Amino acid sequence: MSDQPQSDTTFTKKRAPTLYVIIGIKLVKGTLLLLLALGVYSLSDNNLPEQFRGLLQFLHIDPEKKFFSDLENKIALVTPAKVILVAGGAFFYSLFSLVEGVGLIFRVSWAGWLAIGESAFFVPIEVYELVHRPSLAVFAILALNVFIVWYLFQNRHRLFRHHHH
Repeated sequence: MSDQPQSDTTFTKKRAPTLYVIIGIKLVKGTLLLLLALGVYSLSDNNLPEQFRGLLQFLHIDPEKKFFSDLENKIALVTPAKVILVAGGAFFYSLFSLVEGVGLIFRVSWAGWLAIGESAFFVPIEVYELVHRPSLAVFAILALNVFIVWYLFQNRHRLFRHHHH
């Protein structure tokens, strides 16, 4: 038995600008979600309605207007436990995106499958949203996710290292 590595020597990293764009999207999304999680978490031990009122006063918006008083009442329903749950969800999802991004940089095949799976997971949800509440933003996100799934799946053999044991 020789100690020659089989598939790794034949694998050469080809330049893949589209992959770099996808990696960029994953890393930016992961970073934004991480910042959101930290921001939401930092609010968990504060008095949210009071902070909201303070923000309105800072922005010189009359806090007594009906829209804002309704919004303030909704904010009052947000418990610290709910805030921490949202922060935890955003944090977990940010790690998911960051791990995908880094995995794609190193061209590991599980990261490709993770990115395909994660992008595909949201497609039915986005289709449902579009049917019930059509919006350009949701359509753009749907189109992007469908493209990511298609691109990574079509190019999986070219983009990712495969270990054959």
